[in-house]
Amino acid sequence: MAEVEGADAPLCVLDGIVKRFGDLTANDHVSLTLRTGEIHALLGENGAGKSTLVKILDGLLAPDDGRILWQGRPVTLANPEEAASLGIGMVFQHFSLFDNLTVAENIAVAMPAGVRLRVLNKRIQELGDRYGLALDPKREVWTLSAGERQRIEIVRALLREPKLLILDEPTSVLTPQEADNLFTTLEELARQGCALLYISHKLEEVTRLCDRATILRGGRVVATCNPREETPQKLASLMVGSAIPPLRDRDHRPADVRLSLRGLSAPPAELHGIALRNVSLDIRGGEILGLAGVAGNGQSELFEILSGERAAPDRGMVLIDGEACGDAGIDARRRQGAAFLPEERNGHAAVGALSLPDNVVLSRHATSDIAPSGVIAFDKARALSDAIITKFDVRTPSPLADAGKLSGGNLQKFVVGREIIGNPRVLVIDNPTWGVDAGAAVLIRQALIDLAAAGTAVLMISQDLDEIFAIADRIAVIHHGTVTAPVDARSVAREDVGLMMTGGQGVSHAA
Repeated sequence: MAEVEGADAPLCVLDGIVKRFGDLTANDHVSLTLRTGEIHALLGENGAGKSTLVKILDGLLAPDDGRILWQGRPVTLANPEEAASLGIGMVFQHFSLFDNLTVAENIAVAMPAGVRLRVLNKRIQELGDRYGLALDPKREVWTLSAGERQRIEIVRALLREPKLLILDEPTSVLTPQEADNLFTTLEELARQGCALLYISHKLEEVTRLCDRATILRGGRVVATCNPREETPQKLASLMVGSAIPPLRDRDHRPADVRLSLRGLSAPPAELHGIALRNVSLDIRGGEILGLAGVAGNGQSELFEILSGERAAPDRGMVLIDGEACGDAGIDARRRQGAAFLPEERNGHAAVGALSLPDNVVLSRHATSDIAPSGVIAFDKARALSDAIITKFDVRTPSPLADAGKLSGGNLQKFVVGREIIGNPRVLVIDNPTWGVDAGAAVLIRQALIDLAAAGTAVLMISQDLDEIFAIADRIAVIHHGTVTAPVDARSVAREDVGLMMTGGQGVSHAA
């Protein structure tokens, strides 16, 4: 039985929370206690029940059983506005901002009616000074960095004067320096009496920042601990129920150049997009080149041109195995031995309403025997899908389940496996472990290491410096559409790469 009553009652108690979706029990009698001034981590694999639990706490979902106690009294949260009225604020992983509105206008959208912009501008500046969240209320959002956009989300929540602030993967798009600034802000909030519920797959952050951690596995609480007394490896093993093996290294034997960019310049494809400027890169077979960058600095535009979703201005700007293909489409590039995996897994890499075998057909019809003469061989598509599920430990309700029924981490393992299992000579992959748990991240990263060891040229676009330093042989940085000259990953400091990601000193552009 969780703590519930008394003069020293905790701020919030979730007591025996149960939430079911059909036959799936997402939360199975989960109990969690949150105290004033505490930074409390909520950890677990993808699909462990974290998102369901915080949606219940934010009023987005109603529990099927159990109760919520706020300052010792039972409450019912029918919607997010009721949660906010109690003092519960939420900062989501995905930004919900309007690019063409100003900072103040975006914040005003979420404020009670009648708030004047002049007054709001002053409050934004006061909060910025108080917590180190400097913002210009009159700047349009499209001109801001990812870190500045996150400040808007946090300030918007703080203006409601929350007693409990929930943060979901808050550092996923931040540089190391921006993450350090955020930690300073969160520690100050805790000192001033705010309770913080912190969700992150970056376990080094958790051991540094959080006072307590509750760990979910399969919808149940399996441990509560002081993360500062644990190692990231121990936390990860508690999350998955077994020890996570370290990444296996490989011999670094780069071979011939397999993917080349030659002076690639291209205008933005849409309003507020980023122009690519004189990008030149060579990626050799047998190596992983990590392309670091803060979100929104031209990564999407570069991926579109590399994959053939958008033609390069000149055929000779993109070469695969020495053959110019800048004007070729996706299928033609796949036939040249290339494979591509975009950042957005649901809707871009996969179609949620289609089955897993059908999703295999979408990207493999041009390069395998599953669609000879344009006729789909469903038995072969099913066999290939089953092989991916087995090799990449994809946990799915059924081998024929729709892609949208999988958790984010399991869908990511499936789409990564779909590209890798064909043994491409070139792989371009965008944020391969974004939003996945420690176990899935190790599986995916090891698969990329093994692929490079077999001779593939891997270009890995990533916002996660932990990921880049874990597996990349060389590192380049993209900032505002320009790419720096690659450097050996073993000879560059993490802090220097973080500085380069913001366009700071040390940027050395490729010729």
